Amino acid sequence: MRWLRAFGEVVRSGLTIEETRLEPLLALRTAAGVAIVIGSALWLASPAYAASAALGAYSAGGATFQRTWRPRKVIALGAGAGLALSTFVGYLAAGRLVTFLPLLAVWAFAAGMAWAVGSTAGIVAATTVGSMLVTVTLPTSVGRALEHAGVIALGGVAQAVLISLFPIRRWGAHRDALADALAAVADYARRLRHDPTAPFDPEPLMTARDAAAVTPSQARTRPSVLHGPRGLAERIRPVVAALADPDVGAPAEGPGRDRARELLDTAADVLDAAARSIRRGTPAEVPPGSVDVLRVDEEHEVLEGPARQAAERLVELLGEALEIAGSGGARGKTPTPPGPAGAQLLMRPTMFRLLPVVIRAVRRELRRDSPVFRHAVRLAAVATLGYLIASRLPLGHGYWAPIASVMVMRPDFHRTYARAVARLAGTVAGVALATGMVRALGPDAHVFGALAVVSVGLSYTLIRTGYAYSQCFTAAYVVFLLGMGGQAWEQTVRERVVLTLLGGALAMLAYVVFPAWETPKLAGRLADWLAANGRYAAAVLRSHAEPTREHRADMRRALLASREARAAWQEAYDRARQEPVRPRGLTSREAEEAQEALKGFGRAAMLMESHVPRTDSPFVPEAERFAEALEADTAQAAVDVREHRNPDWARVEEALNGWEDAAGNRNPVVRQEAELQKRALEDLATAVSRTPLERDVGSAREEQRMRAAVAAEGDESGPAHRGG
Repeated sequence: MRWLRAFGEVVRSGLTIEETRLEPLLALRTAAGVAIVIGSALWLASPAYAASAALGAYSAGGATFQRTWRPRKVIALGAGAGLALSTFVGYLAAGRLVTFLPLLAVWAFAAGMAWAVGSTAGIVAATTVGSMLVTVTLPTSVGRALEHAGVIALGGVAQAVLISLFPIRRWGAHRDALADALAAVADYARRLRHDPTAPFDPEPLMTARDAAAVTPSQARTRPSVLHGPRGLAERIRPVVAALADPDVGAPAEGPGRDRARELLDTAADVLDAAARSIRRGTPAEVPPGSVDVLRVDEEHEVLEGPARQAAERLVELLGEALEIAGSGGARGKTPTPPGPAGAQLLMRPTMFRLLPVVIRAVRRELRRDSPVFRHAVRLAAVATLGYLIASRLPLGHGYWAPIASVMVMRPDFHRTYARAVARLAGTVAGVALATGMVRALGPDAHVFGALAVVSVGLSYTLIRTGYAYSQCFTAAYVVFLLGMGGQAWEQTVRERVVLTLLGGALAMLAYVVFPAWETPKLAGRLADWLAANGRYAAAVLRSHAEPTREHRADMRRALLASREARAAWQEAYDRARQEPVRPRGLTSREAEEAQEALKGFGRAAMLMESHVPRTDSPFVPEAERFAEALEADTAQAAVDVREHRNPDWARVEEALNGWEDAAGNRNPVVRQEAELQKRALEDLATAVSRTPLERDVGSAREEQRMRAAVAAEGDESGPAHRGG
C-alpha cells in the first residue's frame, strides 16, 4: 500500500463513527463522580484543587471504560493511585530540565512497556504520563504537591465508591462475552446450512475463555450461569461442522442434507435463545417446534453412519443448551459441567500476585524487534522531545504537545496515525464549541465547573463510538477546567490547537523514524501458526490412536495454542494490509492463499476432533504413525517457510499411503479426514512455493544486497586506513 492511500485509510478510520451500543447509565455514574469531586473541592478548597480532583476523577473514570475482566472499582483505585504517584514524583523533579526530562523519559518508557501486559494497562499507564506533565505547574511546595496528589487519588476513590454503591450490570462484560460466544456458534450453524465449509472465527471463544478466568474473590460471587455454557459452545462447534461437511457428514444432496439443514437451523435458534438468556439474565423462550426437530427417531431417521452420530451428539448438547435457556441464569439452576471440581475454574492472579506475571511479560518484550519495546522507545523519545520543544515556544501550557503525543501513540502504525488525525479533528471542534459557550455565558468558576461535568458526561457517552467524537468533548472539558482554575480561555484556544497539532505530528514522525512494521514478520507468523496447527492435528490423531484422558488434555492444550497462533497471525496480517510497506517474503496474494489453506487444515483437524472416541474404544495404530509424520513435516515446513524454502510433505504422504494399505481399517472416517488434512497442506505448499525463476531472482537480489553492503564497508574503512 502506498503512503497516500494509507493516509487516506487513516483519515477515514479516525473519523469513522463506530456502530456500538451506548451505555448512558455508566457515563452518568462516572460523570457524577467528576461532579462530586469538583463540587466538593470548590466548596471546601479552591478552583486549583478542584482542577486536580477533576483530573483524577476523569482519568480514573475513563480507565473503567476499558475492556477488562477485573472489578472496575479496582481499576479506578489503581488508576487514581498511579495518577497521584506520577503527580508527586513529577513535582519532585520539576523546576529543572536536567532532572525532569530523564524522569519523564524513564516514566514514559515504563508506560510503553506496560502494553506487554495488555491494552488496558498500556492506556492507563499513558494517562499517568499525562498527569505528570500537566500537574507539575500547579503546586508551589512539596507539601502542596502531596496535597494535590492526595486530591487526585481521592478522585479515583470517589469513582470506586460510586461503582460499589451503584453497580450497573454486574458481571455485564462477562455475560456479554459468553453470550457472544454462543451467538457466534449459532451464526456458524446458520452459515453451514448454505456453505458446508464456511469459516469460523474463534475470537469470540477466545474472549469468552479470557472472561471466564476469575480471582478467588470473583469465584465466590460469580453467577452460576457463567460456569458451564462456554464449554458447551466449544463442544457444539466441531459437531455442527462435522454434521454439515459432505465428506464426513450428511450427504451433499437429498433427504439427509435437508435433515442436516433442519438440525442446524434448530441448533442456531436454541443457541441464540441461550445467548439472550445469559445476556439479560432472564428465561428465554425457545421456538416450540425446536423440541420436535431434536427428536432422533430410531426407525425414520434418514441420517446414517457418522452423520447420524453427529446428529445424536448435537441433540445431546442442545438439550443442555435448552436447560440454560430455560433457567434464565437463576442461581443454582444452571447445569454444572462434568469433570473434577478443580477443572471448573480458570484462575486469574490477584492484584498482589500479579507482579511476577507483569515482570515476566515485560522481560519477554525487552528485545529490539518487539513492537512493544519499540513503542516504549518512541514514547520516551517523543514525550521528552515534545516537552523540550514546547517549553521553548512562546506559548503557555506547553505540556499539551507531549500529552497529545502520549495519548495517541500505539504500538502499531494504523492506530497511531488514525488517533492523531482524530485527536486533531476532535480538539479543533471541541475548542471551538467551548469558545462559543464561554463567550456566550461569561467567565465564572461554578459555571465552568458545571460545563466541565456536562462535557465529561458526553465524552464518556461517546467513548466507544469513535476517538474523534469523544475527544471533541474532552477538549471542551479541558478548556472549561482551566478556565475554572483561573486560566485565560482566550489563550487556551490557540495554544491547545497549535500544541495538539505539534504533538500529533511528532507522534506520526516517530513511527516513520523508528517503525515496527508487521509486513516483514508475516512469514514468521505464518510459520508459527503452521507449527501450532500441526501439533494440534497430531494431538487429535493421538486421541484416536489411544483415547486416554492424558491425550484429551494434550489435545485441548494444543487447540488453545493453535488459536493463539492464529490470532497472532490475523493481527499481524490485518496490520500489514494497512502499512505503507512493500511485501517482503510473502506477497499479498501468497499470504491470503496461505491463510485459507491453513484455515482448511485447522478445520480438518476440528472435524477429526468431533469423532474422537471414548476411552473404552479400540486403538487405531495407523493414526499414531500419521500423527508422528504430520508433526515432523509441519515442524520442518515451518522452518522452510521462515527461510523462504518450499515445504515438503514426504512423511505425510508415506504415512497416508501406509494407512490406506493397512489391513482392517477400523475407522474410515478418520482416514478421510486425514486425507482432507493432506489436501490442505498441499494447498499451503502451492501458495508459498517459489518457482525456479523466482528463486533465481531472489538469490540474485540477495547477492546484490551483499555486494552493496561489502562495498559500503570498504568505503567506510578505506579513508581510515589511508588516514592511519
